[in-house]
Amino acid sequence: QVQLVESGGGLVQPGGSLRLSCATSGSFFTIYTMGWYRQAPGKQRELVATVNSDANTYYADSMKGRFSISRDNAKNTVYLQMDSLKPEDTAVYYCNAVILMPPSIRGDYWGQGTQVTVSS
Repeated sequence: QVQLVESGGGLVQPGGSLRLSCATSGSFFTIYTMGWYRQAPGKQRELVATVNSDANTYYADSMKGRFSISRDNAKNTVYLQMDSLKPEDTAVYYCNAVILMPPSIRGDYWGQGTQVTVSS
């Protein structure tokens, strides 16, 4: 069974920074793409950023220049560095991973979410 566990959320003032982490555990062959999504109250879940196994990254337009995604393959962990945070960044942030499981099953897995609140 695969588990994704996020950490690092919290309350921060506008202009501040937070770093989210998501560790993957369980029995699997490899992790393909890892990413972060977010969902604000009353809104649909949206893509924040992704990083594939070759460290190629993709960002939603509103996050470019402020957020940075990275991964540590040895630790099966993905990070999201968030700078210059704005109140509109307030949301629950979810970690996602596309994983190859035994014997040869490709699955899409989600963490439980971590709350990020940007407020003065």
